[in-house]
Amino acid sequence: MPSTRAPAAVSAPAARQNLILVVTCLALGTVVAAMASLNVALPDLARETHATQTQLSWIIDSYSLVFASLLLPAGALGDRFGRRRALLAGLTLFGAGSAAAALTTEPSTLIALRGVLGVGAALVMPATLSTITSTFPRAQRARAVSVWAAVAGAGALVGLFATGALLEGWSWRSVFLLNVALALIALVGTLLFVPESAEPKQPRLDVGGALLAVVGLVALVYSVIEAPTRGWADPVTLAGIGLGLAVLIGFVLFELRRENPLLDPRLFRNPHFAAGSLSIMLQFFVFFGFIFVMMQYLQLVRGDSALMAATAMLPMAVTMVPVSRAAPVLVARFGFRGPWVAGLVGVAAGMGVLAQLDSSSPYWLIATGLVPLGAGMGLAMTPATTSITDALPRSLQNVGSAMNDLARELGGALGIAVLGSLLSAAYRDHLSLPGLPDHVADAARSSLAAAHAIGGPVSGRATTAFIDGMHLALLGAAAAALLAALAVALLLRSAPRPEQAADDHEEPRPVDTEKQPSYL
Repeated sequence: MPSTRAPAAVSAPAARQNLILVVTCLALGTVVAAMASLNVALPDLARETHATQTQLSWIIDSYSLVFASLLLPAGALGDRFGRRRALLAGLTLFGAGSAAAALTTEPSTLIALRGVLGVGAALVMPATLSTITSTFPRAQRARAVSVWAAVAGAGALVGLFATGALLEGWSWRSVFLLNVALALIALVGTLLFVPESAEPKQPRLDVGGALLAVVGLVALVYSVIEAPTRGWADPVTLAGIGLGLAVLIGFVLFELRRENPLLDPRLFRNPHFAAGSLSIMLQFFVFFGFIFVMMQYLQLVRGDSALMAATAMLPMAVTMVPVSRAAPVLVARFGFRGPWVAGLVGVAAGMGVLAQLDSSSPYWLIATGLVPLGAGMGLAMTPATTSITDALPRSLQNVGSAMNDLARELGGALGIAVLGSLLSAAYRDHLSLPGLPDHVADAARSSLAAAHAIGGPVSGRATTAFIDGMHLALLGAAAAALLAALAVALLLRSAPRPEQAADDHEEPRPVDTEKQPSYL
């Protein structure tokens, strides 16, 4: 990948920089919250729209899947034509799609409109981090990135709480109306305070790579979500997963041969870049998959209201945010590897505790799992994000920002797909309903909400089957977090601390080719 000099950091007073940080974090929080906020409304959606368990997965994941699939090309468009323009276009599309979603009554239409929101979010998210890294001088960038990382992590929890509060007095449609209001505020703030930054001399967009990435991700995630309905051993399921993996392998080979690739696979030779990308992906695989499962457990099994279910997540937020802010200090003192791996182990420990829940578990057991989960996420997020951005020179900061966002959203999409599919498959397999008419049994197997509507012994058996599925999903999440911890520990075993290849106002420093891969 050729080295194209990025513009120098925007020279702005500290007060103006803080306003830019507030606006970009508001825009970020708006699109991140939308990934999780609708999880609180899943029981209401199932009852009002008669969506099946698979359709509920799609309502949540259509947003995440489109978001992840378009992040790289959307980030490249923002870098070329202007990050401020990308923010404005993305927020407008996000707000308009949310307004339309508030008026729909059909699950299929809601799935499609959530995809439209994903397009807008893909334009917004990479522009926020790229704006921060191009605005703040290097000495202050770590602090700004830690705020960005905290918002990216806590935004989902804030969205859950806000949605739970709205559902106390209104329907699930109010969630989309809140999206409209937040997008409008962020839009005005962007117009007033965010400066334009762009790299117009960048190479042409890699359309072929973008198409391969989208097709591969859609085929893979679609097959995983539909697997519980068709069966994991069904030829269509296996063919879809195989096709998705084959296309993604083709994407890697295609990008290796491109002079100006959308994402150069050789970037992953840098151990900090590789560790950060893998860690972020698996962290949010766990996080968003957990939220999808847990919101249903709290409301449909424990019988909590939407607000109580969201409030139940507060121990995670209370620990995540301050630990995320403290992470740069710990990294400066102990290095990247120790705090980072400790955070991932904490995530795994939290998921292991939560996998012990049943229908009569006390809340203190839930909180006991949420505290290490939140602290672990906060401790691991900042070093992972900083590793990605600091591993590359200034001329490749747009690539680092896009990869960070892609790993985050792809992890979330896969987490909802895989953990949701494990839950759905175990629920269907473990729900035995002998003697019931086929149409009643099929309705009960479609979702736990439908089984509760039937009532009687069906409701009790469905609850037991759901908990079995939840145990499987959460143990899978714990395994993913442990895999991330092991990968980070191995990749950073002998890797030096990442350093920027360029100062804010200097040409990139010469790179030691014995320590850094050739693409730098």
